[in-house]
Amino acid sequence: MPTHAVDWEFAHPPAGVWPLLADTARFNEAAGLPKYPVRREEQPDGSMRFFAESRIGPFALAWEEIPVEWVADRWFRHERRFSRGPLATLTATAELRPTPTGTICRYTLEAEPAGLAGRLLLAAGFLRASEKGLARLVDGVREHLDGRRPVAFEPPRPPLDAARRQRLERLAETVEASGHGHGLTGRLAALISGGQDNDVERIRPLALARRWAVPERDTIELCLQAVRDGILESRWDILCPRCRGAQITATSLDRLPTAAHCESCNIGYDRDFAQNVELSFHPAPSVRPVTEGEFCLFGPMSTPHVFAQLRVEPGARRALPAGFAPGAWRYRTLEPGGQVDLAVGPEGIPAAVVTADGVEVGPPATGQLVLENRDSRPRTVVVESRRWVEDALTAHRVTTMQAFRDLFAGDVLRPGDEVAIAQIALLFTDLSGSTALYERIGDAAAYRLVREHFAFLARTIRAHDGAIVKTIGDAVMAAFAEPADAVRAAVAVQAEVAAFNRQQGGEGIAIKMGVHAGHCIAVTLNDRLDYFGQMVNLAARLQGLARSGEVLLSGVLADDPKVRDVLAGIEPGTREAAAVRGMERPVDVLRLAGPFPVAGPAMTAGGA
Repeated sequence: MPTHAVDWEFAHPPAGVWPLLADTARFNEAAGLPKYPVRREEQPDGSMRFFAESRIGPFALAWEEIPVEWVADRWFRHERRFSRGPLATLTATAELRPTPTGTICRYTLEAEPAGLAGRLLLAAGFLRASEKGLARLVDGVREHLDGRRPVAFEPPRPPLDAARRQRLERLAETVEASGHGHGLTGRLAALISGGQDNDVERIRPLALARRWAVPERDTIELCLQAVRDGILESRWDILCPRCRGAQITATSLDRLPTAAHCESCNIGYDRDFAQNVELSFHPAPSVRPVTEGEFCLFGPMSTPHVFAQLRVEPGARRALPAGFAPGAWRYRTLEPGGQVDLAVGPEGIPAAVVTADGVEVGPPATGQLVLENRDSRPRTVVVESRRWVEDALTAHRVTTMQAFRDLFAGDVLRPGDEVAIAQIALLFTDLSGSTALYERIGDAAAYRLVREHFAFLARTIRAHDGAIVKTIGDAVMAAFAEPADAVRAAVAVQAEVAAFNRQQGGEGIAIKMGVHAGHCIAVTLNDRLDYFGQMVNLAARLQGLARSGEVLLSGVLADDPKVRDVLAGIEPGTREAAAVRGMERPVDVLRLAGPFPVAGPAMTAGGA
C-alpha cells in the first residue's frame, strides 16, 4: 500500500501540540476542504455506520467514516473507506513523541487505489502533495505555540464581506452600550468576523469565559444581549447523556420535547434541565451565515473530554499508559450499551471490561489502563472525563440568572408543561414593618423607598448569579442554581442594607430573609417561569419566621459543604427546631442574626 511519512518538530511538549494537531475539523477547514453531510445507517445489532459524500476538484466522492482511534497527547488514526472515487481507502496517522527540546510528530498517509485513476493519482505523488499542502498549517501551529500569531488556524477566505462587517460593528456598539457587554463585545465581534466555522457554529459562553479569563456571568450576559440585539441566535440542545451529542435542537423552551433519541448511541432519554439541556449560540444569518455539515465527523478534539477511543477485537486486550488525572471518569463503548462511572484515585486505574451487556470495571493495574473485550463482536471503547459539563450552560443555570429573565421573559415552557428540578435554591425576602412605614412617611415616600429597595435587591441578587422570579407586595422571590450563591446573596443584602439606608438620607428599612434548597418543579405561570412544590413553600415560611435583620436557613441547606464555607466567614448563628405551618414535624433551621461582614474574598460570588 503506498505510504508517505514526514516528521514535524515542535519546541513544545506533546500536551501543548496535541490539542492543535488533533483538531482535525479546524485543520480541514483551514485547508479549504468543503463541509459534507453525514448519513447514519442503523445496523441489526443496534450500532450505527456513518456515510458521507462530497466533491473535491474533479472527483465525486462517497465514503464510510470509520470512527477515529486515539489516545490523548499520544496518537490518532483516521481511516476513510471509499465506495466512489479514485481511492479505496485513505488513512492518516499522527504519532507524538516527546523529545528533550519538545515534540516530534510522525505523520503518515496511506492510500489504496480503487482502479486505474487511483493508481495514476498515487503515482503522480498525491500523498506527498497532500502532506506538502499541510505544511503551511503546521507552520501556523508552530507560530501560534511560539506566541507569534493569535490563533493556529484561520479560515481559507474572509468569512464576512464589507457590508456584514459594518452591520456587525453597529450591532456590537449597541450590545456594549446595554451594560451587558462588559468590555467583551469587541472580542465577540472579532470571533464572529474572523473565526472559523468551527469556532462560531456552537458558541459556549462558559468555554469563552475560560479562554478569555473573565467571569462566567459576563460572557453569559454578553451572549444573551447579543441575541437580543441581533448578533447571535440561541438554541436549546438536548444532549445525549451517554455521548454528549446534541440530538434535538429547539429555538425556544416551549419547543423542547420532553424526551429525545440519540441516533449514534441508539438510546432514548428524558429531558433534564440541570443535566442535559444546554443553551448555546451561533451567529445570526444576517451577520454571518454558517453552512450545515461536517469538516471531520470523528476528530479527537470534537470531543475533548474523551481521553481514549480504541477498537478492541473480540477476545482481545489492549493496554495504554494511564495518564489519568484524579476525578470523575466514565467507561463506555461507541456502540450502544451500558456505561460505568468511576472515580480515579491514587490506588490505580481499573480495567475496562466489555461484555455483551455493556462495560464493567475490572481490577486496577499499576501505570496502565487495560481494555478487554469479552463480547463476540468488535467494540470501540471510550474513556472519557465527566468534567465535560463544566462548559455546558444548562437550562437550569441560565433560567436562574437575572439577565435571562430580563431579556427573555417570553421564553417559557408551553402551557401545561412542567420540568422537575432536582436542586434549586430559593431566597425569599420581605420588609419588616412595612405597614408602619407607609403610615409614618406617607404612601408616596414609602412607595419610592420600596422601589429603591427592589432595585437594591435586584443588583445584589444578580451579582451573585441569581434572578428575581417575582415580587409579592413588598417581598421578593429569587432563584439560584448554586445554593451557596443564594446564601452569599442573603448575607450581602444584610451586610449592605445599612449603606442603602444612608443613601436614602432619611427613613431606613429592615429586611428579613429565608433560604432553602431542594427539589421542585418549574412551570409557566403568568407568562413567566415559576417554581412550585413543598420546598418552595418551606423557603417562603422560613422568611415568615425570620425576625427583622435576620437570615433563616434550613438545616439541610446550612449543612451543604459549600454553604458551610460561606458561613465560616460570618458570625455563628443559632440552630433550633422551628414549628412551621403546614409541616407535620418541627424543621431544623439556622438563625443568622449578624453582624454580617461586607463581602470579602470568602463571600465573593462563585461566578464573579
